[in-house]
Amino acid sequence: MKERAKILRKDMTDAENRMWFFLRNRRLNGYKFVRECVIGNYIADFVCRDNKLVVEIDGSQHIEAAEYDQKRTNYLTANGYKVIRFWNNEVFNNIQGVLETILRSLENVPPESTLIRRCATPSPQGEKGKSTI
Repeated sequence: MKERAKILRKDMTDAENRMWFFLRNRRLNGYKFVRECVIGNYIADFVCRDNKLVVEIDGSQHIEAAEYDQKRTNYLTANGYKVIRFWNNEVFNNIQGVLETILRSLENVPPESTLIRRCATPSPQGEKGKSTI
């Protein structure tokens, strides 16, 4: 798994690279994130270990991987992690909203709704107007 994570760090998607720009070097209010982090038998895109928060950036391939993603999320939450997911287009078209959602999760501030999750109807082509909350 560690070798696979190392490969993924070198071959991040454009959306993951964009997100990493904002998360690395404690740029998000001093919170430390790592990328492509091994947790059990899974590799999480971004993890704030101190706050046990996993941030996943999903492309269109995740539309058909919902069952696997749910199994993965169940494992992570059973091990004390909170998992939030964003579609690629959200990272490109609404980075401020994405970062605010991450901050609320890190600071345990409840969002307007009680559930933080990606939009029910994905828009991997980059349409605006999709929300994570």
